[in-house]
Amino acid sequence: MTDVIDDARTVFPGWARTPAAERAAALRAAASALRDHAGELAKLNNKETGKLVEEAWEGVLAGAGTLDQYAELGPLHRGRTLHGDWAATDLMVPEPRGVVLALTPWNDPVAVACGLLGAALATGNAVVHKPSERCPETGLRMSELVAAQLPGGVLTCVAGDGEVGARLTGHEGVDVIAHVGSSATGRVIAETAARTGAKTILENGGNDPLIVDGDVDPEWAAEQAALGSFANAGQICVSVERIYAHRDIADRFVEALVAQAGKQTIPPLVDTRQREQVHAHVTEAREQGATVRTGGEPGEGAYYPPTVLTGCTPQMRVLREETFGPVAPVRVVDDFDQALREACDDRYGLAATVLTNSMDHAQRAWRELPVGTVKVNAVFGGAPGGAAQPRAASGEGFGYGPELLDEMTRTKVVHLQPAG
Repeated sequence: MTDVIDDARTVFPGWARTPAAERAAALRAAASALRDHAGELAKLNNKETGKLVEEAWEGVLAGAGTLDQYAELGPLHRGRTLHGDWAATDLMVPEPRGVVLALTPWNDPVAVACGLLGAALATGNAVVHKPSERCPETGLRMSELVAAQLPGGVLTCVAGDGEVGARLTGHEGVDVIAHVGSSATGRVIAETAARTGAKTILENGGNDPLIVDGDVDPEWAAEQAALGSFANAGQICVSVERIYAHRDIADRFVEALVAQAGKQTIPPLVDTRQREQVHAHVTEAREQGATVRTGGEPGEGAYYPPTVLTGCTPQMRVLREETFGPVAPVRVVDDFDQALREACDDRYGLAATVLTNSMDHAQRAWRELPVGTVKVNAVFGGAPGGAAQPRAASGEGFGYGPELLDEMTRTKVVHLQPAG
């Protein structure tokens, strides 16, 4: 199994020496291939994870767009010229790191993988890709379509479970481990990399808060909360996991959120194991005094309905840990200060959202929230080319955007001057 790492090391020098424009052309061809097979990949994704076909299709197109983005950015990724002696030339030049091991998740398998693969390949690295064991066929087929546009061995896909992932991460021939998944797995990877010397890029779990200030329209705030909590059945890295609602509008907000929950069409969870985890969080909260306003009971198979909880307290696991399901736990707070204080009190550091009409509150929120991404008045969104750098238990390193090219390279300093 780990022979693929050795094979990748063998082909790496040739790919690293390939002109950046040629690598970019290969990525554009790969993006075109994904678009041509978007329907096939979307159906595979739906079969394996339950993700709605329309949303899976959008994920494929997003992945293709990401490959195109790195095809553009790769040749432009440049170093620096330093100002030294007149007779000398001093440079700082980025070089590919070598073999990148990409461990990608099941909740958005094509779009997320294309980010890591695109940045690694554009900068001249060889890649070994292990998709989640929950969607192996989707990952294998996507990698096959991309690899067909590359020299043999530059991209290899390996299917398998956590044991396979552990064997790959422990190989000393891996230069970069890029992982999107749980914080528990991320901690193990970080420990392994400390022994092997591999660089890590980790985007792990999150417990993203949503602050609903007292000066916003509660109906609009409920629409935002429903989108953040229930999209893809809550199985998004930056889903809303906990809600702090200002007491002045809390009753109207909750009433509107319950109504929004009843309008949602969501897919089942990825499997019954995930459904049981979600239900355990809800059941525990109910036993500790929370009220289930809607939902709260498993459906057929892996389905779990959009669920709204009120009466939540900071001690409840549904507020302390990532549920990763269609659950919107609401905690009523007396003022913005309390909301911000409690939103900051968390071991994760992925993202956060604040809904407010106060510029002062918005400024304080983005300054004080200890997370990699802060969104004001929109639970999702952002400009093209944006990046994210998670913190604390949520990981480390830039997971996408132009900065991911820096993560996939190391810098060599060069000094040239005439002999004698």
